[in-house]
Amino acid sequence: MSAIDQARQARERFRAGECRPTAGLAPGMTQANLIALPRDWAWDFLLYAQRNPQACPVLEVSDPGDWRTGLAEGADLRTDLPRYRLWRDGVLIEELDDARPSWEEHPDLVTFLIGCSFTFESALIEAGIEVRHITDNTNVPMYRTTLPCRPAGRLQGDVVVSMRPLPAAHIARASTITARYPGVHGAPIHVGDPGALGIRGIDRPDFGDPVRIEPGEIPVFWACGVTPQAAVMASKVPFALTHAPGHMFITDVPDSRYHI
Repeated sequence: MSAIDQARQARERFRAGECRPTAGLAPGMTQANLIALPRDWAWDFLLYAQRNPQACPVLEVSDPGDWRTGLAEGADLRTDLPRYRLWRDGVLIEELDDARPSWEEHPDLVTFLIGCSFTFESALIEAGIEVRHITDNTNVPMYRTTLPCRPAGRLQGDVVVSMRPLPAAHIARASTITARYPGVHGAPIHVGDPGALGIRGIDRPDFGDPVRIEPGEIPVFWACGVTPQAAVMASKVPFALTHAPGHMFITDVPDSRYHI
């Protein structure tokens, strides 16, 4: 089965109610984070993303109320992710498998698809670099940091990072590979001591699952597309819909589109 067929099959399964993290699914196809906001917040977020491009690289922006995307023919952004999060006044209210009621409540939702580091993981694996959460079939660990994003309009917040433990001998190669994917977070933003990012416990991620760190391995951190959710919380956004961390939208676009 081709990668694009795997992507379409995965979306069909999610639409039917299957829920699982998407790391390792449809290898070779771009994955994306999602945030949808009422129209009167969309400009603030677009400016926020523009000012923080490594954490919030925008792949596509919908017209108000449009739940379709040019990144996947026939896809429905209201149903084709495995899990969504509904936020009110910056507070997580519930997680959903079907987000159509959110579009009924706010017919003017503007949806942003944000680059995801899952996109470059196939390239790491092809280079012989293990991606531990794929090996162990878990969700990638993600952490809130104390690194501030540049504020924009009514939005402020700190950077969220994902982490992959690597042997020291692989770090330079992994950095070079991922730097060639600037549209999906690019090179790591930090290597080593989690405390330098304000992370208190590497074994206690804020989102996702903890992963094994073998002796001699070093934690490597990339900017993460959960950063918009940190802004929703910090800015007490009245209404927002996002993907659940690690549960991405799988597009029909090959990873190579975002490789430079």
